[in-house]
Amino acid sequence: MTSSHSASVKATNSQPVESVTLDAEALYAQLRQYVKQVHTPTTQIVGVTSGGAWLAERLQQDLNFSMPFGTISSSMHRDDFSQRGISGAGHTNLPFEVNGADILLLDDVLYTGRTIRAVVNELFDYGRPKQVQLAVLVDRGGRELPVHAEFAAAKLALPDNQTLYLAKSSTGHFSLEVRSKPKESVKLQSKK
Repeated sequence: MTSSHSASVKATNSQPVESVTLDAEALYAQLRQYVKQVHTPTTQIVGVTSGGAWLAERLQQDLNFSMPFGTISSSMHRDDFSQRGISGAGHTNLPFEVNGADILLLDDVLYTGRTIRAVVNELFDYGRPKQVQLAVLVDRGGRELPVHAEFAAAKLALPDNQTLYLAKSSTGHFSLEVRSKPKESVKLQSKK
């Protein structure tokens, strides 16, 4: 599918969003419907650690896919590695041949595009897929790289000082939360 699909959620880029209600379960239902439509017997589902992996795991169960899903980590190819270091965000596990594969990459939130760029680099360390498509729960705008999702269940504009988190409860239900990033402390040095 070449066109982009999404629902828009109105928010302004200039004002912090104090409270936004996104029904993660309803967005997941839209994502599930999209995956059901585009999935073929040769489609390999790969979730980006950690939110995308949660989505892939639940889709595997809900849609009764026979092939195991893969998980992929962006940690080894991040361009902000010196700032973030290696996080405990999981490891790459691709239980299929990547060469020639038709891959549907899943992530929870698409923002700058840097995580997806890192994930694609990681994917190509394992082989050369025939095709890679991206589907996300929420596209929050703010792209810094030319990355585009074929499907986004919702689009939401947030200011740079806020982040959107996907959480998974102990019962497997999803929720989304907007959080403000901590303000960086500014150190002023006096001249002597």
